[in-house]
Amino acid sequence: MSALPSHPDRLPLGRVADEFGLTTILLFLAVTVVRWLRDPDSPLYIADLEVAVAVIGVVSGIILTGLILSPPGKRSGGHMNPAVTVALWLMDAFPGRSVLPYAAAQLAGSAAGTGLARLVWGPVVSHASIDHAALRPAPTWQPASVFLAEAGSMMLLILLVGFILAYPRYIRLVPYAIGVSVAVVIAFLGTLSGGSINPARQFGPAAISGQTLDLWIYLIVPVLGATIGAAIYHLFIWRFNACRPLTYKLAGNHDSDDTMASPH
Repeated sequence: MSALPSHPDRLPLGRVADEFGLTTILLFLAVTVVRWLRDPDSPLYIADLEVAVAVIGVVSGIILTGLILSPPGKRSGGHMNPAVTVALWLMDAFPGRSVLPYAAAQLAGSAAGTGLARLVWGPVVSHASIDHAALRPAPTWQPASVFLAEAGSMMLLILLVGFILAYPRYIRLVPYAIGVSVAVVIAFLGTLSGGSINPARQFGPAAISGQTLDLWIYLIVPVLGATIGAAIYHLFIWRFNACRPLTYKLAGNHDSDDTMASPH
């Protein structure tokens, strides 16, 4: 592995644009999947909510993995999630000066993707069963339960990514691990807490649909969970790191000078 690049905190604006584009596509497809599976007039309609959410989870995981492995995903790291960006910065796997530009691009992409889905599919996406794919907790779940579920899920996801980062030979598994993890979270928590673990996943749908009552939970809690996960990573996993490639190299070329050598 090569030494730390002379300007590790500088990130080309093209990668920020990639994050915007990727998140736009992610949210457009998220709304599209919900539109086809939850519209009673759709030929793909699934009446059972739990079954529908499980299918949405699997499809979402596949979409997410595909976007991470796409050319824009390989260039930017394919975060599409402000909580992931913050955690990777805290784990020394992402340049700090690019956290805010990435997060802003992801949230803007969320709104753009949701708006694009409304433009393409029309008023049907505003129907109660779809509601722009905005997430909401189960009526029986209190905010404290949603808080714990969303924070805990995000923390576990970050610990999984951190564990893989500690073993360079497994780094190429990161996109698949993230896709499977997101699919599992949506399938098991989608009808309970909402299964978001991504501020960008909820921001656009909630803002456009007006479902903003619990939005603060979905915006703040995943970042908190990611921060806790990064802290645990530093306490128990970080010491085993042989190298820490910048995340926009995880699915791309590991041999460039953007790969950071271990400081140990």
